[in-house]
Amino acid sequence: MSDTTVMKVSSGRSPTGQMGQKYLASGIQVSMRLWEREPPGDAKQPTARDYETVGFVIAGRAELLIEGQMVRLEPGDSWTVPKGASHAYKIIEPFTAVEATSPPAGVHGRDETGATPSGKT
Repeated sequence: MSDTTVMKVSSGRSPTGQMGQKYLASGIQVSMRLWEREPPGDAKQPTARDYETVGFVIAGRAELLIEGQMVRLEPGDSWTVPKGASHAYKIIEPFTAVEATSPPAGVHGRDETGATPSGKT
């Protein structure tokens, strides 16, 4: 019997959320999303999420304001936002990143309110 849980998701055909994020592959415990060419802008109000996020910067620069600290994100950098941590992003130059969230952010509208890499709400 073959494993039927294996999936391939093409980012060109991925569903897009209200904030511009593209939903990529998703499992029961983790999901991925893509932020492409997010425009520069001011950081919005910090928010906290009910999921953990890890991300990887593909292009551009941003600042992650988290729990009173500022972390500069550049191509090749990865980061973590723990579940419940107060955070906001400030995009410095057009920003492309992949994030994984656990539990999946796209379930039950978890990622359609609050902080995003672009600061959109």
